[in-house]
Amino acid sequence: MRAWGRLALIVALLATHILLHGLWRLARLPSPWPRLFLRRAARAAGADVYVEGQPLSRDVLYVANHLSWLDILVIAGATGSRFIAKDEVRDTPGLGLLAGLNDTVYVARTERGKVHEQAEMVRIALAESKPITLFPEGGTGPGTGVGPFRASLLAALLPPRPGIRLQPIALDFGVETRAVSWPNENGTGTEVMRILAMPGRRTVTLRFLDPIDPAAMPDRKQLATATRGKICAALGESASLTV
Repeated sequence: MRAWGRLALIVALLATHILLHGLWRLARLPSPWPRLFLRRAARAAGADVYVEGQPLSRDVLYVANHLSWLDILVIAGATGSRFIAKDEVRDTPGLGLLAGLNDTVYVARTERGKVHEQAEMVRIALAESKPITLFPEGGTGPGTGVGPFRASLLAALLPPRPGIRLQPIALDFGVETRAVSWPNENGTGTEVMRILAMPGRRTVTLRFLDPIDPAAMPDRKQLATATRGKICAALGESASLTV
C-alpha cells in the first residue's frame, strides 16, 4: 500500500507538471517544470535531499557514483542536469518518458567501436552549456563501494572547450546505501516498487566537490582516476581499484 500510494502521488505530479511544461513551451518560455517535477518526485519517493558544496550551474560535466534509479531524481532535482544514458532507456516504459522530458543524451554503451562518436555526442551536448551528468561506473552496484570508472566518455572533455569543467559528485545514502542499491539493474518495475515500499524516509547527501580543469590532465584515464579518487575520499573509501 505504501508503494502504491507513493506511485500514485508521483503519477499525479507527473500529469500536473507535463501540463504546465506544455503551456510554458507553447509560450516559448524556459520551462522550470521538468526539474521541479524530479525534485518533488524524489521527495514523494521518500528521499530527503541535502546539498553540500557549490554546484556549477553551466559549462560542466558532473561525474557521480551510481547506486539506484533514485540518483537521477535526486541529482536532476537539485541541479537541473541532463543525463547520459544507455540508449535502451529511451524505450523503457515510464523511464523513457521521464528521460525524454529531461533532454537525456543517449549513447550505445555496448558498441565499443563507436566510442569516438559517443564522446562527440556528449561534447556537442556540453556546448549547449546546460549541466550534464555521467555515471562512469556504467551501471549501479551492490552498494559496497565505488566501482571502477569507464574513462571512454570523458574523451568529450579532451581537448577541453574553453571554460568547461568536470565536477565530481559524491552521492551518499549513508546507512541505507546497501538498502537502496540496485545490484544488477534487472527488473525495473520490481525495483521501483521495492524502493517505494520501504518504510520511513531516507536521507541522501549530494557532495559537490571542487571542480577539475580537464586541461590539467594528460588523458581521459588520468581524468577518470583523479575524479574517482575525489569521490572515494569524500565517501571515506579507498580508491585502490584500477580504472
